[in-house]
Amino acid sequence: MQNYQTKTMKILYQLFLAFNSTWLIVVVFLVKEKFKFDFLDEYSIYYSWAIFTVIPIILTALSFLIAITLPKDILNANSVNEIELANNNFLPTYLGYFFVSLGIEDIPTLIVVFAIIYIFTFLSQTLYFNPIFLLFGYHFYFIKTSRNVKIFLITRKHLKTPGENSFEKLRRINNYTFIEL
Repeated sequence: MQNYQTKTMKILYQLFLAFNSTWLIVVVFLVKEKFKFDFLDEYSIYYSWAIFTVIPIILTALSFLIAITLPKDILNANSVNEIELANNNFLPTYLGYFFVSLGIEDIPTLIVVFAIIYIFTFLSQTLYFNPIFLLFGYHFYFIKTSRNVKIFLITRKHLKTPGENSFEKLRRINNYTFIEL
């Protein structure tokens, strides 16, 4: 029963991470279209835009709380052979998302484009890069282990030298992606 719950929680968390990673496309579109909440009609449009921006930040914060339920893992310092900072590797992808969202003309097209990107993000299940993690002080690294396996690590630590840090509080998102809480 616990194994089923663990698998279910991992899948739900992966769905949630994929959503958080792609939701900024919608935020950019809504701002571009000058969309505004009706209940804020007498207020400036900027209040709506602030809400659009705060929603993915809150959802990302929630993802850290949900991550506590993921299976625990450990990566010993002596099993880390290579470290590569991955923060900047995803900038072209996100710039592409923003340019795509700026080119979308209507909500039905937005829904289709968002759904396609969301599905591909979820199905790739190798990386869950969310730029909002950077606001919370997290960094992204590619780590090559002593078994020659390349993993994606999300941590607040600043990694420079292989073998210098051990990771005692990892949570396994999938076989190649881990988050340190």
